[in-house]
Amino acid sequence: MADHPPLHEALEPLAFLLGSWEGAGSGEYPTIAPFRYCERIAFGHAGKPFLAYTQRTWAPDDGRPLHAESGYLRHTGGGAVELVLAHPTGIVEVYTGRVEGAALRLATATVARTPTAKRVDALERDIDVDGEELSYLVRMAAVGQPLRHHLAATLRRT
Repeated sequence: MADHPPLHEALEPLAFLLGSWEGAGSGEYPTIAPFRYCERIAFGHAGKPFLAYTQRTWAPDDGRPLHAESGYLRHTGGGAVELVLAHPTGIVEVYTGRVEGAALRLATATVARTPTAKRVDALERDIDVDGEELSYLVRMAAVGQPLRHHLAATLRRT
């Protein structure tokens, strides 16, 4: 088995995401105090027609873990993409969207939750890569609030 299998041809439009990224971000929402965080994400592949995604955040002041999510991103042809994310808080997000050059525009088609998870109705994610910099915005409708800005971060390729 090869250490680094060739990239599946279906993933060529998403190759700009491959690798590890690290940086910092900030969040806000009407139901919580504004916050800052450090973050590491990675996009990898195993030669199959999907990218694997992992994300971890931690507090900048003392390094305590804050959030984590993982999932899979697929290019389904014609610029269309699908992203499935799972959270340890009992939330699963299923996105559809488009790849536009070195950018993704995503909106949830479905949000599922366990009986004990907080209510999340919808999310949108915009991911932009410019050279060695990845930036993103997340908008969320949750716990009775309408869709609004929640997270923004800028990460550098490591």
